[in-house]
Amino acid sequence: MEISGSAALVTGGASGLGAATAKRLADAGATVFGLDLPQSIERAGDSVPDGVTLLPTDVTNGEEVTAAIAKIVESGVPLRIVVNCAGVGWAGRILSKNGPHDLELFRTVITVNLLGTFNVMRLAADAISKTDTVDDSGQRGVIINTASVAAFEGQIGQIAYSASKGGVHGMTIPAARDLAQFGIRVNTIAPGIVDTPMLAGVTPEYRKGLEAGVPFPSRLAQPAEYAQLAQMIVEHDYLNGETIRMDGALRMAPR
Repeated sequence: MEISGSAALVTGGASGLGAATAKRLADAGATVFGLDLPQSIERAGDSVPDGVTLLPTDVTNGEEVTAAIAKIVESGVPLRIVVNCAGVGWAGRILSKNGPHDLELFRTVITVNLLGTFNVMRLAADAISKTDTVDDSGQRGVIINTASVAAFEGQIGQIAYSASKGGVHGMTIPAARDLAQFGIRVNTIAPGIVDTPMLAGVTPEYRKGLEAGVPFPSRLAQPAEYAQLAQMIVEHDYLNGETIRMDGALRMAPR
């Protein structure tokens, strides 16, 4: 599918994976709209690339996402690309010396990572379904969601994060099947350890340990590499219903 001339919606678009993906799609000719929380947009400041418009939106809020998509539709550029990058992650064991896992913390991670992804997917799919087809196969668009290797090898303390990302992976096939009749492909990227703001607070020693655990290349992934893969998925018309690991052959140890 052609990127140029399409509108793209990227959640978490103000930083990390989302910002890198928004820039890559804009450089490829898309009109990009990045959805993110107001405080994240404020932190982005003047670093927003040309061709990217940031819209303050809580992905878990149906009304806010509906309003953001309405603005995208009003742009007159057909929405054909959606990349869900918004997510959070906090550590906590089911049971620790502090007692049982905090229920609200678990609920928050599931709400943002899983429900937020589903919320954007359902509403964006509705908008995409109303556009014209772009090829003889009847294709209209593509949705890319973000899971994690934690969906498959969750570490100690990742119970909430693993559950949320496992849910994103689990949605891939049924979503692809549900949306096939509308010409919308659905794929998921499951990154390993990516050098994003989530790792900003770790020590150099801890970072070296993370890098050493990756078979090859023995380093952290870069957000630009996620963006590169997202572009490839958009352009590869026969890729559908897949969860693709991007992890340097990493398989997470228990801790």
